[in-house]
Amino acid sequence: MPEQQIPLATIAGQQIFADGVLPECKLNLTTRKDTTDGIAYLTFELQSETPVRPDPITLYWEMPTIDMHHRTSTDRKTQLCGMGRPRIKSSAAQNAPVWSMFDYAGTNVLTFAVADAINTCELSDQHAEETANLTCRIQLFVDPVPPLTHYKTTIRFDSRKLPYEHILREVSDWWAGLPSLTPSPVPEHARLPMYSSWYSFHLGITPDAIEKQCQLAKALGMDSVIVDDGWQTEDNERGYAYCGDWQPAPGKFPDFRAHVDRVHALGMKYLLWYSVPFVGIYTEAYKRFKDKFLDSDPEGKKKWFILDPRFPDVREYLINIYENALREYDLDGFKLDFVDCFNTREETKDAFGNGRDFQSVPEAADKLLTDISKRLRAIKSDVMIEFRQSYIGPAMRKYGNIFRVGDEPNHAAGNRVGSMLLRTLSGNTAIHSDMVMWHPQDSVESAAMQLLHAAFTVPQISVLLDEIPASHVAMIRRYLSFWREHRDVLLDGTIHPLQPQHDYPVVISQTDTKIAAAAYANGFVPLPDATQREIILMNGTFEHRLVLELPVDAGTRTLTVWSCTGERLRQETLNLRAGVHAIDLPPAATVLLKGKK
Repeated sequence: MPEQQIPLATIAGQQIFADGVLPECKLNLTTRKDTTDGIAYLTFELQSETPVRPDPITLYWEMPTIDMHHRTSTDRKTQLCGMGRPRIKSSAAQNAPVWSMFDYAGTNVLTFAVADAINTCELSDQHAEETANLTCRIQLFVDPVPPLTHYKTTIRFDSRKLPYEHILREVSDWWAGLPSLTPSPVPEHARLPMYSSWYSFHLGITPDAIEKQCQLAKALGMDSVIVDDGWQTEDNERGYAYCGDWQPAPGKFPDFRAHVDRVHALGMKYLLWYSVPFVGIYTEAYKRFKDKFLDSDPEGKKKWFILDPRFPDVREYLINIYENALREYDLDGFKLDFVDCFNTREETKDAFGNGRDFQSVPEAADKLLTDISKRLRAIKSDVMIEFRQSYIGPAMRKYGNIFRVGDEPNHAAGNRVGSMLLRTLSGNTAIHSDMVMWHPQDSVESAAMQLLHAAFTVPQISVLLDEIPASHVAMIRRYLSFWREHRDVLLDGTIHPLQPQHDYPVVISQTDTKIAAAAYANGFVPLPDATQREIILMNGTFEHRLVLELPVDAGTRTLTVWSCTGERLRQETLNLRAGVHAIDLPPAATVLLKGKK
């Protein structure tokens, strides 16, 4: 910890110091307590008599690691406190400025979050072996900002001894309540199952292939299709060398509007993929914008580049692309990809002026994404806009209405882990699984795990529905029917992802009338009071039983067990007294406990 003679503020029991303030700047730190005990706010205010570009300024404090065992942030990883110096960068289109530390029971020790979700900041902590203390840091102005005379933001500290997920939900609500971070409205179709072309076809898509899968998908319970990369190029090599002009490849899609119309006739919505910042060298856009990229290519080896959103004509070009596509093709939504690449590059961070109307890349990205959302919604108010981890922060909620788990192909546990952070931090934004896929020769129970481990998200499915076994088709039909029946608790309930340090072996969601619980490790499920509520159980393990622990009597219930393909395996009556109950069932099965309370 750097030497500092006098703390500038004390908040949540921590003495706050600062480093990096320029002599011509004056820093004021003021504190206030919330009406809720354990929550406090630190106001960071920087002033200068003349415009100045501040250097990075670090706030830091030292605290003992007492009953503090794990930390989590928006990089989807939960880490031990005391390991290295983890850090995370956050800006308008990347991550979220929050850091949470908790004990082995998942009880919060300290969570801090920054109100400024646009400009780049870095959150970190570092353990000292000599003292067993942790130095926490918040670094502001990590990337260059325009010269300023005044800057102000707020940092929220929460030291309440409550479950970490409760604290993170309240951080999300705090951000959403800030006038500059009002989330986008979420249309109903954003909350219904979708089919995705990516893992099914990759670049090898055609209208006939998409339409065939859509016909099958609709019959199974999917209501939208996301057509991914490949519609804009005849080339089947991975990469983005042909991105930028965004015209349908004539050899693949000779009449794109007619293709979309045929999908609509099946009763499905249509979302189209764009890699927003990328411009490939084989496009007209490359010729037009080759002097307006964030990255450089001194060795002449690159095949695509990242547009600089600080140029107004770059922003207008991209917005017009999406506006025209929405009107011309009658699209229902967009998968806007790679927006986290709008970040400050060392080689162009000081490339101000010369046609740029912003000096800050994050501020320009915010302007671009805000205008995209506003102008698309002016054309079609219920337009869907999907973003992918890690561009899932509070600023991203105002641009889009779907957050998808980052790429986890054939990785059920990855989908589970990625989705839990999104559920706790994203309010009512529709949270989607990564597109689930599996090998067509896999066992049906193993294939079902891909969906069960994403049960608390809107499912996206990306397998060739005409090339999987009949048992897999039956499993998808059963799962989507089950998910729709219990969407009120799976998607809209208050979620409790237990033991994040062990990648959430149990996840529980509850409403006033239902409790849904999924077991993902050893099959042990500690339920809350279920006296007046139905219980829905999911066996996301290969164990042949679930063990429930009930804190109080839950009365006499009718127990029904279904296989993953929808067969009712048995039905019986149970007296659910307080204590432990073992339920025999096969892997990937689901259970409903209802009846007399």
